[in-house]
Amino acid sequence: MKPDRMQQQRFELKYVVEEATALEIRGFVDHYLDLDEFGIGQPFSAYPVNSLYLDSNDLATFRQWVNADRNRFKLRMRFYDAQPDTPVFLEIKRRVAECICKQRCGVKKSAVSFVLAGQSPPLALVQSHEPKHLAALENYISTTQQLRARPQVLVTYLREAYLDLNNNAVRVTLDRRVRMSQRSVADFRLQMDEFVQPFGDKVIVEIKFTNQFPAWAGEMARALELRRDGAAKYCEGVANLWQPHHAHWNHELHLAPAASARATGTSAGGHLRDVLADRESPKASQRLQHHA
Repeated sequence: MKPDRMQQQRFELKYVVEEATALEIRGFVDHYLDLDEFGIGQPFSAYPVNSLYLDSNDLATFRQWVNADRNRFKLRMRFYDAQPDTPVFLEIKRRVAECICKQRCGVKKSAVSFVLAGQSPPLALVQSHEPKHLAALENYISTTQQLRARPQVLVTYLREAYLDLNNNAVRVTLDRRVRMSQRSVADFRLQMDEFVQPFGDKVIVEIKFTNQFPAWAGEMARALELRRDGAAKYCEGVANLWQPHHAHWNHELHLAPAASARATGTSAGGHLRDVLADRESPKASQRLQHHA
């Protein structure tokens, strides 16, 4: 089994850049980090990443993001292909102030029906029996049940990733062709009849570090005049895929599906301005200004 290089606790800086800038970043990063083994030999040195995001019917985790809650989380099922015998990773990604914390457990795809029913799957369907992974599995199940979460959105993209093979403290990823589609069942198909591309042809760059922001990354950001940006893929997808039917954020949020979401590159800002039109919230206003 290949080593698990997931950073359980880290900080993240995100940038949304043009392709030409992404190529400059690649050239800079290549002097300090190694290409992720999953990208070796792949076209454009990138591998596919697919995430099925779960949320409540009133989109509670999305609303946490809109309100810029300092402590918030997302529920997702991450997988790398549609084959039935490859694993899916059940992940909780939490933001606690400025720190990102992740818990995950790999299971066989056939285990997902147990998880969504609030049941622990047979151990034969669980990839690792280490205590930390079993604890992550139980936490995922309980959180899903408390939230009454169900599949909502499928997000797919191509990831070019760099890391230090001897030290897991720094990781840089470049995500391209980000596509999002409504998905209400956990069937792990990759076909999207209708989808949105909120970031268009731009590249999402993330610098992820566990301790100190590397000096070379700061030098790169200054040299290329990089500007920190928000790029919450699931939330941008929801903002584009749903149009507001009736919003009353102090109680419940009712969203109707967008009339057409086929291959659009629309910014999320327009939807969010409508959704939040009747809400007076400084945090929400800050979030809107970010998307303006």
